[in-house]
Amino acid sequence: MNVQDWVYPALVILTGYLVLGITGFGSALVTVPLLAWKWPLPEVVVLAILLDVPASMLHGGLNFRQVRWRDMLGMLPGMAAGSLVGLWLLGELDKRWPLFILGVYIAVIGFRALRQKHPPVQTISPLGYHAGSTLVGIIEVMFATAGPVVLAVLQRRLSLVADIRATVPVVMVVAGSVAIVVLAGSGQIDSTNTLQRWIVALPIAALGVIVGNKLARRIPPPLMRRLIAGLLLVSGLSLTRHLWL
Repeated sequence: MNVQDWVYPALVILTGYLVLGITGFGSALVTVPLLAWKWPLPEVVVLAILLDVPASMLHGGLNFRQVRWRDMLGMLPGMAAGSLVGLWLLGELDKRWPLFILGVYIAVIGFRALRQKHPPVQTISPLGYHAGSTLVGIIEVMFATAGPVVLAVLQRRLSLVADIRATVPVVMVVAGSVAIVVLAGSGQIDSTNTLQRWIVALPIAALGVIVGNKLARRIPPPLMRRLIAGLLLVSGLSLTRHLWL
């Protein structure tokens, strides 16, 4: 692999995982669309999932005390079922409309959060909690961009920004691991190209997480909440663009 060929991917990966280090999610929303300009989209999605698992583990380890394990474990059955549904949909469904609808939903959540100076305490029903967990599994297998959905679910379960920021990556570790097992079992992982890229990209991603996590500790909770809301808005709008691609 030529070093010059890695300048652009390295900058994209560093930026994506700097975002994850600061907010706890959003790496794939940066890396997947930008890396797809250079590499085939299916390979980029798999690489994003493979990078997200160790990077999210690193983030969770750096914020271990704030992780809310009970809420994370409760999402596991739905994510497992959703991953299988997502695998089936890969061969059956035009991806553009579901991704457009998801993008609009995420953008609306981000916009409403930006407008609220003092966010009210929100709750989610057991049915909504499990439905959201299933959607996480579906989106992770198909697009590797389930972070905003995880955040939307946990925002209605947890009140502290630090707890949400710490728990989202741990949920993504589980979601990504399940997605890897499902994709590998169906023979959809190109081990040669993907493994070579993963070895080069992993240290870059780790650096981004570490630097982002240090920056996040200097950001006041109200500002962090607004940064997360802004990222939701931007990421939702970025997902809607796939309707015209």
